[in-house]
Amino acid sequence: MKRTFVMLVSMILSGTALCFANGGKQAASGGASTAADTGNLLIYTSKPDEDIATVLETFNKKYPEIRTEVFRSGTEEVISKLYAEKEGGKILADVVLLADNVTFERLKQDKLLLAYNSPGTQNLDAAYYDTDKMYYGTVAISSVLIYNTNMVKNPPRDWSDLLGPAAKNNISMASPLYSGAAAYMLGVLTRQSQFGWDFFEKLKANDAKVGRGNGGVITDVVNGEKAYGIVIDYMAYNAKKEGNPVDFVFPASGSIVITEPVGILSSSPNQEAAKKFVDFLLTREGAELGVGIGHIPLVKGVKPPAELKQIGDIKALSADVSVMYQNRDTDKNRFTALFQ
Repeated sequence: MKRTFVMLVSMILSGTALCFANGGKQAASGGASTAADTGNLLIYTSKPDEDIATVLETFNKKYPEIRTEVFRSGTEEVISKLYAEKEGGKILADVVLLADNVTFERLKQDKLLLAYNSPGTQNLDAAYYDTDKMYYGTVAISSVLIYNTNMVKNPPRDWSDLLGPAAKNNISMASPLYSGAAAYMLGVLTRQSQFGWDFFEKLKANDAKVGRGNGGVITDVVNGEKAYGIVIDYMAYNAKKEGNPVDFVFPASGSIVITEPVGILSSSPNQEAAKKFVDFLLTREGAELGVGIGHIPLVKGVKPPAELKQIGDIKALSADVSVMYQNRDTDKNRFTALFQ
């Protein structure tokens, strides 16, 4: 059956959360006050709701004494909520599980993260966690070019294929104002000599559609509203696997790879429960749950899904994280001015 893609519109201002109680049962929650109680855990995440539900179903069975709640939205909106709480004098979250390490560098510099030496470090290459052990990569997610096989006769090979006449008014992409993956991609590509801001100016000239999150890109391409999309790999993989008329490629000149880090808030009153959650994500069991969702694992010895690459086989484009951290707001403002 084809997968139904649903965008969850999170109520940022009201603090609405999804509650995944013991055993993974889902119910609406009008607030997050219970997260301050002993044995409860409030997780702020950009992970799609059905994916975080899959993770928590197993976690809750393993730790039935911990009651988990989730606030879910795009990385950029989650961070806005977190900092609004900070300004208000009380951060409600215990754990953050978000798209990219640039976001976590900001949290680290603002002294919002707890240093924790997880035993999971033995399962990861040192490149995938913070040197001060304030955050840990959980999975690898790379950017790919997705296309509708009913509409595209000559599949794209590289980013430049989105700039030609065949892609005119036929491209969908996520917004860096909402998606952490898109914000990270913007930061990396604009700092590559072969791309720079010129690439985004040409995307604008080619009438690329900027939506909200990556789920919207999938919907556009699956439904044939757009022939091409820039999206994260596991969503493209799942859309193809479920029988939709799509395929995808890793760009020949390189992909942008994020590691969906997890970190514990230093203000959390539930740090022991939070540590168990971090440890769980870094186990083989946690990694295999990720593979089932369609993620490329970072845990050593775990194989990726079919059609996706091992992390070491991906040609990754990169940029200085400290530069991207310092310039993220400037980059987003320039992007807004360009595409507005």
